[in-house]
Amino acid sequence: MVVPGSHHREDKIYHPPEDLKKDAHVPDFYSYLALYKKSVDEPEVFWREVAAEFYWKKPATGPILQYNFDVTKGNIYVKCMEGAKTNMCYNVLDRNVKDRNLGEKVAYYWEGNSPDHSMAITYSQLLSQVCRCANVLKQMGVKKGDRVAIYMPMIPELVYTMLACARIGAVHSIVFAGYSSESLCERILDAQCCIVVTADGVYRGQKLINLKQIVEEALEKSRDKVSPTVTRCLVVKNHSLRTKSGEASNKLQIPWDAERDVWWDEVMADVSDDCEPEWLDAEDPLFILYTSGSTGKPKGVLHTVAGYMLYTSLTFKYVFDHHHDDVYWCTADIGWITGHSYITYGPLANGATGVLFEGLPVYPHVGRFWEIIEKYKVTKFYTAPTAIRLLMKYGKEPVQKYNLSSLRILGTVGEPINPEAWLWYYEVVGQSRCPVVDTFWQTETGGHVLTPLPAATPLKPGSATFPFFGVEPTILNEHGEELEGEAEGYLVFRRPWPGIMRTVYGNQERFENQYFKKFPGFYVTGDGCRRDKDGYYWITGRIDDMLNVSGHLMSTAEVEAALTKHAAVAEAAVVSRPHVVKGECLYCFVTLKDSREFNHKLVEELKGLVRERIGPIATPDFIQNAPGLPKTRSGKIMRRVLRQIARNEKDLGDLSTLADPKVVEVLFSQRCEAAA
Repeated sequence: MVVPGSHHREDKIYHPPEDLKKDAHVPDFYSYLALYKKSVDEPEVFWREVAAEFYWKKPATGPILQYNFDVTKGNIYVKCMEGAKTNMCYNVLDRNVKDRNLGEKVAYYWEGNSPDHSMAITYSQLLSQVCRCANVLKQMGVKKGDRVAIYMPMIPELVYTMLACARIGAVHSIVFAGYSSESLCERILDAQCCIVVTADGVYRGQKLINLKQIVEEALEKSRDKVSPTVTRCLVVKNHSLRTKSGEASNKLQIPWDAERDVWWDEVMADVSDDCEPEWLDAEDPLFILYTSGSTGKPKGVLHTVAGYMLYTSLTFKYVFDHHHDDVYWCTADIGWITGHSYITYGPLANGATGVLFEGLPVYPHVGRFWEIIEKYKVTKFYTAPTAIRLLMKYGKEPVQKYNLSSLRILGTVGEPINPEAWLWYYEVVGQSRCPVVDTFWQTETGGHVLTPLPAATPLKPGSATFPFFGVEPTILNEHGEELEGEAEGYLVFRRPWPGIMRTVYGNQERFENQYFKKFPGFYVTGDGCRRDKDGYYWITGRIDDMLNVSGHLMSTAEVEAALTKHAAVAEAAVVSRPHVVKGECLYCFVTLKDSREFNHKLVEELKGLVRERIGPIATPDFIQNAPGLPKTRSGKIMRRVLRQIARNEKDLGDLSTLADPKVVEVLFSQRCEAAA
């Protein structure tokens, strides 16, 4: 790693603004290097200092980190602060209210789908609501270690429920409320959840979605597959659906099972707002979060209490350079890891004030983001490249209508950001004075692993820059050899940090196969990476059969499995094609059974099938008729060739391993130019 200057540089470097350096936690690049060196040379000292800020019912007895990353030497494991007892909810709420006197500080400004709906929630109010919810869950029979499925929009009750689970030692499994009943069912069954917490419905823009109906369908599907594990369903009446008089302003038909279903407000009304936390072992599970698997079956990524707490807290503090008077807004949904780490746990551990947003960036108008930044005087803003590209289409004018002078730091998450979007974000939104922290991480990593620090790191548009503290990246070639200096290959990590996942829930073998088999001794991210001459890291995209659509990771196998459920489809292959807003979109090749006709009706049916089985985010943009697929003589589909066909790249290189090269010409002649 070299200290970046401006020598021999084709690409412009953006240096941190001087005024940010004054009170920054990490004020310059030399400070970053010194702290980084300490974190990898003396991890015990480094992480013990971080841990000292938290409350421990019982201190750690063993080393801070114990691990094995080498499958040839036995089972993979990571343990952090073994022997310690603590509670995540106590540390993010009680500690702030009782020890830090932040009870009257706003924890969240909640902003609904419509600008008419908003509220402020203080730390004391948050603690009170979480304790009530925890008592309700206990009354319903939820015990330490039980799994609770949460399928909710971005309303305060979502945060209350996840923290209530953390308080009583239950394991939350939050499912993004845009997923289909099939996806929800799969996740409930895999985690064997005993309770589902949901809401009656949600408006996404002007579209009303009946969430309770989707939950009902998921539970019916789960009954068809195995004996039901869900005994109760707790249902929130979503404020956003209600008029000023409190009546529902819509005609939602809510399916109801009187023996199983209960209304949130009815059971919350008469419970105590005092609930003693369950003191948990450092390595007890905190939550399961499902991410798309390359085999098609989602993987339940398991995170544990102590290490995740230390890591999300520290990354939030340093990456956003958090200070007491900040108003921070992450636009993600809590259904994704970004929301877990950087809307709930990381910010609350630091006593931060955050914005919780239920709506869409373009509803009721395209300036909604900028209006909210002005309203709450947001200082730190964290969003996805997809959202930036979407808003770029409307030009500067909607941004310039609002006063964004409160902004100090911008961040991006979910996928690599293209330089054009980075520059627009930096120049138009940040008025060329706010550094852009382009964060690379995964559901599995728990928190940021490659990221700039806003006052310390000179920025290159599109680069995730350098590793966070305690993280040791390296780049390997196909043979597992480490590459030095300028290089491109597989991004891997040499050792764990406290917040890394511990296993795939219920499937240790899959955990080891997916992340540790390919290159023994390293955690394999599945991403390609380039390191430039200055030591900056650039993520080049997924190496395995995964797609990154609007920052959401999806497996090709999952989409292919959905397509082949259609009676007319014999075989399907899915690849990515670049998309101006989403980054990547789905381009699907389908081979039909004999005598079946490829037409518009079939295309619509196939899109509907994918939507139903996975969710709207997975809807294909292109579906092409493929009389045959390019396969090797051993029958393996050559996805490289399909990607090139999807992109209309005629220079296909070596096709000597293809069983029937003529297939390629046919596919080129029938490719889709316009979205289906």
